[in-house]
Amino acid sequence: MQRLIPAERTRIEIEVLKSRFIATAMPVFSVAEAKAFIQEMKREFSDASHNVPTFVVGHGQSKTEHCSDDGEPSGTAGRPALAVLRGSGLGDIAIVVTRYFGGTLLGTGGLVRAYSDATRTVIEAVPKAQKVATHTVMLAVPYNLFEQTRLLVKAHAGHILDEEFAGDITFTVRFLQADVAGFQLALSELSNGSIQAEIIESDENAIMPLPVDE
Repeated sequence: MQRLIPAERTRIEIEVLKSRFIATAMPVFSVAEAKAFIQEMKREFSDASHNVPTFVVGHGQSKTEHCSDDGEPSGTAGRPALAVLRGSGLGDIAIVVTRYFGGTLLGTGGLVRAYSDATRTVIEAVPKAQKVATHTVMLAVPYNLFEQTRLLVKAHAGHILDEEFAGDITFTVRFLQADVAGFQLALSELSNGSIQAEIIESDENAIMPLPVDE
C-alpha cells in the first residue's frame, strides 16, 4: 500500500466574495503534533474570523481523524474539508483553513464550497512524499567495479548516501526493503559471488519525497 504524506509545510490563499481563505498544510506524525500545529496557526492568525482545523494521522485502518467548524455554522467547514482530505489519499497531514470575513455572507452552500476549495487547492499544491520501509546497506567493491556498481544501485532504485575511497570503495546505500534482494542477486552476479551488501539499518517509516513530475 502506498502511504502518501505531505513532504513539507505548504500554504495557499483563495478569495471568495472578499473573504480570504488561507489554507496551511503540515506533515504531522502524531495527534499531539497535529494539535500543536493547530494551536500554532491559531496564534499566528489570532485576528482571523475562524481557524478551521482538520487532520488525518496514520493510514488505512490505523488512523485518527479530526475536524472542527471553529464557529462556522455546523457542518459547513470542518466536515467538508475533512471529506476532501479523505479523498486525497494523504495521511499524516494537518490542515488549518483560516478565514478573514470580507463583509459578504456566503450562505451554507458557499461556505461548504469555499472550505472544500481551499482544502483541495492546498492539497494539490503540497509536495508529496511516501512513508516507506527501507534498508540501509554497506558494501565494499574494488575500483574496477565502481561504475558498474553505481549503475546497479540506480537500476534497483537505490539512493547512495556515502562513498568512501580507500583500498576499496565503500558504498552506503538506502533501498526500499522490497528491492534489496534483487540488488543482492545482481551484485553477486557482477562479482562472481564474492561481494554481498550488509544491512546496517532498517526503517519502517522512512520519508522519501516523490519526483516532482509525479
